[in-house]
Amino acid sequence: MPQVPQTFFDALAVRTWCGLALRSLGRAREEIDAINVYPVADGDTGTNLYLTMESAVAAVEAVFDGHGTLTERKPPLADAARAMAHGALIGARGNSGTILAQLLRGMAQVLAADGETAHTDGEGLRLALRRAADSARHAVAHPVEGTVLSVASAAADAAGDTDGDCGTVARAAYEGACAALAATPGQLAVLERAGVVDAGGRGLVAVLAALVETFTGEVPVFTVLEAHARVEVVLASGAPDVADVTLCEDGPEAVQEGGPAFEVIYLLEADDSAVTRLRQRLDALGDSLVVVGGDGLWNVHVHVDDAGAAVEAGVEAGRPYRIRITHFGLGDVHTTGAERPPRERAQRAVVAVVPGEGLAGLYGEAGATTVLARPGEPPASGELVAAVRRAHAREVVLLPNDAELRHTAAAAAEQARAEGIRVALIPTRSAVQGIAALAVHEPERRFDEDVVSMTSAAGATRYAEVAVAERQSWTMAGICQAGDVLGLVDGDVAVIGADVTATARAVLDRMLAAGGELVTLVLGDEAPVSVADILEIHVRESYLAVDTVVYRGGRQGALLLIGVE
Repeated sequence: MPQVPQTFFDALAVRTWCGLALRSLGRAREEIDAINVYPVADGDTGTNLYLTMESAVAAVEAVFDGHGTLTERKPPLADAARAMAHGALIGARGNSGTILAQLLRGMAQVLAADGETAHTDGEGLRLALRRAADSARHAVAHPVEGTVLSVASAAADAAGDTDGDCGTVARAAYEGACAALAATPGQLAVLERAGVVDAGGRGLVAVLAALVETFTGEVPVFTVLEAHARVEVVLASGAPDVADVTLCEDGPEAVQEGGPAFEVIYLLEADDSAVTRLRQRLDALGDSLVVVGGDGLWNVHVHVDDAGAAVEAGVEAGRPYRIRITHFGLGDVHTTGAERPPRERAQRAVVAVVPGEGLAGLYGEAGATTVLARPGEPPASGELVAAVRRAHAREVVLLPNDAELRHTAAAAAEQARAEGIRVALIPTRSAVQGIAALAVHEPERRFDEDVVSMTSAAGATRYAEVAVAERQSWTMAGICQAGDVLGLVDGDVAVIGADVTATARAVLDRMLAAGGELVTLVLGDEAPVSVADILEIHVRESYLAVDTVVYRGGRQGALLLIGVE
């Protein structure tokens, strides 16, 4: 990433800011998840903000890739700003992520207003922050003070009262946001009761801290010493991005039992007039309504009891897709809202993230509660918490089955523990490691002994996958081109080939060179039909006393998953 500080807000500054914001949100993600109590205490605000920004970063990087890597060939500011906004829009997750997408869109509307302008100055940044705050507030059906909207407005107000370059404006916006964040418990009763500041507002402060770093090279550090007392702002070059937030001893309160049961999110292709009618209909169906976007593409977010009606409203307005429906796991809040008779908790359960429908069936047959991770759509911590609740057990073993889900799973485990559930997180990095762990799971054993046995089985399983490269990039095995077949062993590219079967065979040989007794193959829908038979024959003929088991994984992203025990 280019070095900071940046002098003007140009395409390079957009790229730098997005990258630094992603890093800042990554550091604060677990903390933000932990203080998430409004509008729903589902513990995923930090994760949703991170994933939304991650999508924005990918879109900006794609624009730079299209213009080459030389500084003199960098894209125009308008292209980078529009890419940032579009990436956030299509990748927005949850209430907080949807609002962040609209904040970025508002900024992009100002930054891209003159497509020929190579850069903008402090005045342009002031206008962009004002447009961001106003457009985000307009996108929310019923704005509530004490939320990220208040923090965004305060940042824009502080920036508007400042003269100077981009660094000066960014610093003023950040300090205004910090002060507004500290005031949120006094504006929203649920925050005051829980003893926390607003999670979405905390995320925006992290994003604005990255803006300061972009233009000054200094990393702001803020500390909320008391939830409604004061904010101490320190600007120190190279300081870590941390925040100490005072929490009450009991932790965040649960969301009200009478709230809507489902979160519904989808992208929608529709014209403005249809979206106006859609807002009215969804507003009558539920709450936490946020509709962001424009120019024919929208991101719709709402909390409802009738998820089907929310989707049908989208169908009537245009073409909804990437539909995500999440149950908040609060029991039966439909119809009359009457409580269901409590059922006895099981002693122990396993909750696992799986990459495809086939493995979901396999894990389910083994008794696990599963969370489906669709390609490019990793689950948020709120989904994992909901699955833990759904398992309805006193003790839960959590298998994330993906190295990238480590922080998400840890945040979910912490929230479940706060609800009185004993949770052990086994850091499985692949679904084949999860299969090995599940194979030795014995609910009758003592919890600690079962966890140790499952952890040992997972750790003794080497894992690999065969996938197709999406773009040219540097790897541990050399430079790959888009369309190359990649063989990854323990997460690193070990083989670059042109044929799926030949690449898979090479990967297997590398893994079995260190020994093994059992090979597990999980085939994705797009893998060649013959690859499993060819690999089974290869193992049988080349490696004595090594067994092979084959599963169908369905649409799982990778062509083939391989495990060696």
